[in-house]
Amino acid sequence: VCVVNTCSVTDAADHKDRQAINQLHRKYPNAIIIVTGCYAQLQPEQVSKIQGVDYVLGQEEKYSITQLVDELCDSLEAQKIRVGKIREVEEFHGVHSGDDRTRCFIKVQDGCNYFCTYCTIPYARGKSRNPKIEEVVKDAQEALQQGAKELIITGVNIGDFGRSTGESFIELLRALDELGDEAIRREARGMDYRVRISSCEPNLLTDEIIDFVAQSRHFAPHFHIPLQSGSNEVLRIMKRRYTRELFAERVQHIRQVMPHAFIGVDCMVGVRGETEEYWQDYLNFVHGLDVSQLHVFTYSERANTRMLEMDLYVV
Repeated sequence: VCVVNTCSVTDAADHKDRQAINQLHRKYPNAIIIVTGCYAQLQPEQVSKIQGVDYVLGQEEKYSITQLVDELCDSLEAQKIRVGKIREVEEFHGVHSGDDRTRCFIKVQDGCNYFCTYCTIPYARGKSRNPKIEEVVKDAQEALQQGAKELIITGVNIGDFGRSTGESFIELLRALDELGDEAIRREARGMDYRVRISSCEPNLLTDEIIDFVAQSRHFAPHFHIPLQSGSNEVLRIMKRRYTRELFAERVQHIRQVMPHAFIGVDCMVGVRGETEEYWQDYLNFVHGLDVSQLHVFTYSERANTRMLEMDLYVV
């Protein structure tokens, strides 16, 4: 049995998914191939028609895959596509990785309620939801006991943490800065630990969070903030929840309290409605940012997004 857990954030991701499935089918022609993840959730019929695919499972269905495997393998009449309505899912499935020698990724949030015009993630991952802080702390403590030295907290929109539990992202950060007593640190081979925040929306990365990271005992001075466009007009087209002025304020505040902090920035180019004037405005703004790294990527048209309603497309 081969299980392919797919991504679908861009056209390129879909293409790589299909490549992986085709390669598996060629290498293991007699294997049962089960495809799940975002691509399966968004385009189940399309995925089911790829040569070699036996079963397609949605995002929520994949968490029952160990129970389903025997049924799928034993029954020739098993339903090929099992994809539920992900926007109706309330349950959060936590996980932490153990593949690296010293780093551990801890999932603290899933789903998104933002519905930016270019993005399919809300349809692929469902509504914003999260576990309780005490559950994240338990995962983090287990990771330290297993030898992790760096904990990376991740999710689809981690700054939205607390929506389903009535807690807040800053409360989570404070709890992770005080993970345990001396006994826990001794069990973690007697060494200290570090916590790193993954990508966080600028409107959710508050001054309170920035100030906390600056004075915390364990948080790395590391920020990755999606800008997507330096033009306010394009940000409005994208239905982003901030202006470039707010973004610049966040960067400036980080530099004031942590001059040597790493600041990574996501930049999207070539979206519908991006005129030459808007593009030059975007460039001028980015050149004025005091950041460490730009992650630049081209706009990828996704089916069923509101961006497709735009008439103008200028690269």
